[in-house]
Amino acid sequence: MPEPIYRSIADDLRRQIEAGELRPGEQLRTEGDLRDHYGASRNTIRDAIKLLITRGLVETRPGQGTFVVETIIPFVTTLTGDPEESTSEGDTYLAEVGALRTPTATPPDVGIQRAGGPATTELQLSDSTPVVSRHQRRYIGGIPWSLQTSFYPMSIVERGATRLIQPDDIREGTVEYLREELGLKQAGYRDIITVRAPDTVETAFFKLPEDGRVSIIEIRRTAFDDQSTPIRLTVTVYPADRNQFAVNVGDVPAEVADPSSAETSTPDADSGPSAHSGQEPST
Repeated sequence: MPEPIYRSIADDLRRQIEAGELRPGEQLRTEGDLRDHYGASRNTIRDAIKLLITRGLVETRPGQGTFVVETIIPFVTTLTGDPEESTSEGDTYLAEVGALRTPTATPPDVGIQRAGGPATTELQLSDSTPVVSRHQRRYIGGIPWSLQTSFYPMSIVERGATRLIQPDDIREGTVEYLREELGLKQAGYRDIITVRAPDTVETAFFKLPEDGRVSIIEIRRTAFDDQSTPIRLTVTVYPADRNQFAVNVGDVPAEVADPSSAETSTPDADSGPSAHSGQEPST
C-alpha cells in the first residue's frame, strides 16, 4: 500500500530540518507555496504540517506562519545526592554535557497559608495548620527551566527559623540554615515523580505550545529529619522538552555521574548555583 502523500511531504520537510536546510527559528514556506511546490491540496499540506507539529519539529504562530522549533540542549538534573548537603540556590545538581550554563532564580515569593492538598498529606498536617511557602522561578542561561515551591510547617519558624518568612535568598541553603539555627538535621528525602499536562501559568512561563503536546514533569520531594518527621515539601515542575533526569546508584564513574566536572570554571557563589551545586533548595 503506497504511503499517504502528506506523510511523504512531512518526511521531506523533516529531512530538510535534520539536514540544516531549514534552521531552528526559520519560517516554512506559506501554505500556498507548499501546495505549488508539492502539487498537493490544501488539506494534504495541512495534514503534513500537523504531523510535523506532533513530532515537535515545527510550531505555528497565529498570524505569522509555521516555524522550525528552536532546539534546546537538555538540562540534565541528578536527583540523587547526600541529604545533608546544601546549596546556594535550587534543589538540584546539574550535570550538563558541554559548556556550563549559569542557573539563576528570582527572589522567593513568600506567603503564609493554611495547609492543603499535598502539603497536608506530605507534611502530615491538618488543614488548619499554617505553612510557609517560598516560590521561585528558575532559569538556566536565561531559558525558563523550572518552577519551584517549598512548604515548611509554621512551627519551624516559631522555633526561631525566621529567615524562612523573609523574601530573600538563603544563600547557604535551607538545609544548612536549619541545621545551624535549630539543630534540625535533614536525614533523608523521598521523591514522587508524575507527568501531566501543563496548566495556563506553566504554559505561559515556559512558553509552551498551547495544544498541550509538551508535558510537565512534577517532582514532589518530602524531606525528613532524624526523627522521621517531615520538615519540608518541595514541589518542582519542569517542561519535558528541555529536561532530563539521572539517578546514580552505587559505584558510578565520576566522569559519568558528573560530566561537567571536567569544566575548568564555575560561576561565583553569589551568581547562583553552578553545575556542581548540591541537592537542596534555598527556598
